[in-house]
Amino acid sequence: MKFRTEIELAKWQRPIEYHHRIVSLGSCFANNIAGLLAEHKFNITASPTGILFNPLSIASAVELMTANKSIDSESLIELNGRYVAYDFHSSISGNSREEATANMQRALEMGGEALRSADHIIITLGTAWVYRLTESGKVVANCHKQPASLFRRELLRVEEICEALQSIILSTSADITFTVSPVRHIGEGMEDNSLSKALLRVAIATIIEHYPQRAKYFPSYEILIDDLRDYRFYGDDLVHPSTAAIAYIGEKFFEAAISDCAKQKIARIEKIVEAANHRPHNPRSEQYHNFCRTQLAAIAELDGVDLEKEKGFFERMLQINL
Repeated sequence: MKFRTEIELAKWQRPIEYHHRIVSLGSCFANNIAGLLAEHKFNITASPTGILFNPLSIASAVELMTANKSIDSESLIELNGRYVAYDFHSSISGNSREEATANMQRALEMGGEALRSADHIIITLGTAWVYRLTESGKVVANCHKQPASLFRRELLRVEEICEALQSIILSTSADITFTVSPVRHIGEGMEDNSLSKALLRVAIATIIEHYPQRAKYFPSYEILIDDLRDYRFYGDDLVHPSTAAIAYIGEKFFEAAISDCAKQKIARIEKIVEAANHRPHNPRSEQYHNFCRTQLAAIAELDGVDLEKEKGFFERMLQINL
């Protein structure tokens, strides 16, 4: 008997290889996927301007990064001794206007470089609800916990979302994977959260229909809601996916998105990383020296994989123990 509906995924026609450059943008779940890829030594740049939830702010961030735009330091706002900007998450800020400007400019330059060289871009949309500054009408990426009176809440139309996603596609030559965050935005209310996710899903389907060679969908949301379908797969806040849920969704992603060649390397990489984290009982023994040499030889055989940290560790152990 079957007690759950498991989602079967088709393998990507152009899967991710270890020599590919990947960029992950969007909600906090974008960082979860990016973390899994980074853990397995893929070349990934995650959320250069910080966590972004709505499609208009994600599209705006892509434009800022790819157009080599400069930060207007006068547009920054000072809150409790920190300088922040409406286009950036609060993690990209500074204790002075100069420090914040430099941090934001550095983020844009890093993101722009990553986007221009990207082979794959993963975009996780969190919500179709946006907040506009009442005074200017500008959509903000982050309200920075300011008074609600400064903003007006608005639900994006499917056409607006499609326009934002199209602008992202046209700004790069990379393959783009869209996904809807499984994080429940219950602060918006359960009904509004459901409506928001539905609008995002319709917009993504519309864009993929227009750009079938460039864009695809990965069902993060559906895997948690329809496959796992249980509160035990949420964290204590009943909003964010649990560690087990993230790992399961990650397995599904790797199953569909990663090439067979890269999957073969993963097992070898895991052994090397585990070896580097192991602390020997007798680091000065010839046996351990041979072990280090074996790991260095294994690293040398893995072309296109960044194992510099592990390589440096084994080289240091050999030098220290001479």
